[in-house]
Amino acid sequence: MKALMFVLYIVCYISFINESWICTVLLLISFGFPLLMAVQSMFMQMHGLLPTDRCLKLGIQAKEAGLPPGVLNIVSGYGPSAAAAALASHMDDDKLALTGSTNTGQIVLGLDVKSNLKPVTLELGGKSPFIVCEDAHVDEAVDLAHDALFFNQGQCCCAGSRTFVHERVYDEFVEKAKARALKRVVGDPLRKGVEQGPQVDSEQFDKIFKYIGSVVDGGATLETGGQRFGSIEYYIQPTVFSNVQDDMLIATDEIFGPV
Repeated sequence: MKALMFVLYIVCYISFINESWICTVLLLISFGFPLLMAVQSMFMQMHGLLPTDRCLKLGIQAKEAGLPPGVLNIVSGYGPSAAAAALASHMDDDKLALTGSTNTGQIVLGLDVKSNLKPVTLELGGKSPFIVCEDAHVDEAVDLAHDALFFNQGQCCCAGSRTFVHERVYDEFVEKAKARALKRVVGDPLRKGVEQGPQVDSEQFDKIFKYIGSVVDGGATLETGGQRFGSIEYYIQPTVFSNVQDDMLIATDEIFGPV
């Protein structure tokens, strides 16, 4: 049980062609979640915005859980840094996985082409839809929709950030979604009972408000939120829009925030 406490996801990559385990893997991780793979060894570069002490603590916890030395190797750096570039280009790497931006994905693929053409897995975000059908239990649908979007302050690569609701339950859903957002507890994420913490940095904070502004100007209805929460750090009120059109930026772009 202890070995699983520091792992959010376990992903196994097995080569069915050679019927063998992949040996050395390079992981480039966003400021979302760490990842452990079933391999012989791996190098993990955490996102540069993540606290270095927390990243290194992952390695300490892995060792305490019994992971043999050399299996998990943590590298610090920001984006396609020199360390990441060297690892991505290394001829002895058997697999490369990236969670990050499209630009970084293009760089990583370029490095892969120039090296040993190792298998590459890219997770570059998206705009996942959350669909509420006519016969849905609206209260439950609202709770699930909020979990899908507001988890980790919306900073989740698979966040359900587009909610499609059948017209027959649309008004009821909007009212209940608004009420749930108003009850959402925002504050220090380390305190018990807090549901939403701050965004990762000022750049992401400002980016989210640019999207909010574009939607208001575009004619969507701001049901609740849309403002800064408090006066310090990067907290944003849980935000709900209705009457959003498919061509609006909020419906097409990955916001990575509580909107």
